[in-house]
Amino acid sequence: MTMTSRRLAALLLPALLACSAAIAQDTAPAAAPAAPELTLEQCIARALQKNFDLEIGRYNPQIAKDSIDAVSGGYDPLLTVSGSHGKSTTGATSLSAASASTTSDLRVGVSQQLYSGTTLSASSRLDRSKLNPATLAGSLNPAYDADLTLSIRQNLLSGFGTEVNEASRNRARIGFDIANLNFKADALTVIQGTENAYFNLVFAREQLTVRNFSLALANKLYDEAKTRRDTGVATDLDVLQAEVGVANARRNVLLAEQAVKDRQDALLALIGQFELDSAVGSVRFAEVTDATPVFASSYQLAKQNQPDYLASVATLEQLKLDLVVAKDATKPDLSVGAALGLSGRNGTGSDAFGDALDRQNHSWQVDFTFSYPWGQRSDKARYRQSLSTLSREQVRLHQIEQTIEVQVRSAVRSVETNLESVKIATLASGLSQKQYELEKARFDAGLSTSRRVLEAQNDLETNRVNELSAKVTLHSAIAALHRIEGSSLQRYSVNLP
Repeated sequence: MTMTSRRLAALLLPALLACSAAIAQDTAPAAAPAAPELTLEQCIARALQKNFDLEIGRYNPQIAKDSIDAVSGGYDPLLTVSGSHGKSTTGATSLSAASASTTSDLRVGVSQQLYSGTTLSASSRLDRSKLNPATLAGSLNPAYDADLTLSIRQNLLSGFGTEVNEASRNRARIGFDIANLNFKADALTVIQGTENAYFNLVFAREQLTVRNFSLALANKLYDEAKTRRDTGVATDLDVLQAEVGVANARRNVLLAEQAVKDRQDALLALIGQFELDSAVGSVRFAEVTDATPVFASSYQLAKQNQPDYLASVATLEQLKLDLVVAKDATKPDLSVGAALGLSGRNGTGSDAFGDALDRQNHSWQVDFTFSYPWGQRSDKARYRQSLSTLSREQVRLHQIEQTIEVQVRSAVRSVETNLESVKIATLASGLSQKQYELEKARFDAGLSTSRRVLEAQNDLETNRVNELSAKVTLHSAIAALHRIEGSSLQRYSVNLP
């Protein structure tokens, strides 16, 4: 082939490729209508309603709330009712006739334990006895005995005071607060996971677009190589190289499609239950301001809102209550009591109670009880254990504070760095775009080759993917900072039950 024919082929080749691209575009099927956009706010709302972890976590506050009633139940009034009925028969002997006696009794009582360490009790008893035959003429048969008793008992050392007796109930209340904080932590974690899954899907779809663009250019290069070979400008080796380029581009598209499906399943698993076949609308990156976070404000938010830190503070309050109870257990057990009783006896139950209320028959009693385990080695050891546990957790809380400070500092730096990384990646992508357009224009004018265009396109593809990756990393860094601050709920206007 002469030099003139080679130049003619080089000039005609871009025109042929442009015509073939136009024909392919005219014959391509119409694109399917775009699905409605799926916003990040919608994903988070669905996740808070349907996420499995949150659904499981919702039971814990209710369990903790019932624990308060379970502990407080020991200080509710206690009603007791007991009764019996029996009969005793004695056979006749040479000295006495046969006899029988029946007895019945009913006792009703109510007691109330107070948080001051006081126990109040009131009880009433009615007994009935009947002999057959009566032993004495004129005696009551049947006879009814009634009594009314009031009693009080007060702990003076161990178990004295509301602080000790309300410790278990207050501990359960703090446990309820901790359960709510843990549920809030679960919600924050789900929000962060949803944010990451959403932006990973955005990245995967955008990457697929870039890969498809590269495949289209690789196909153009392959068609050009075949045309150039047919005109004698290129060789079979050039065609083979272009074919390998198409195969590599197709493989990248397949991997990108797989990534899209995997990222879509990951998002659907977070925002629903068994809805993996649901359609996911269009997604996009959120707008990010150039304002860099301030460490002082972020650290203050973290100490005010982060549920993990607040739960540790609440746990310390529980341990302080445990210390109070353990210290109280080292005291001797000393209690005093008093009781007042009224009794009556008559032929009917009502008359017997009437006699008791006349206060003709009455009794009273005072008593005390003292007990002290010799040496109290066990109780003192438990007190020392509680004291050491409290001290250990106080040190651990300081460690958590430092850890939060380190995490906030790192998260703030990460956001700052990634903000700059996105700017740099955007500049690099814009430069690659201009270089590609310049090389394409040179190719259209017959001053460059398709291989150089493909090389420019590869650089453009790499920089576009790098830009997408930088955006995903930035959004992940922002989500991590919001999780540490505990501010995600306010940012998305979420009100937890």
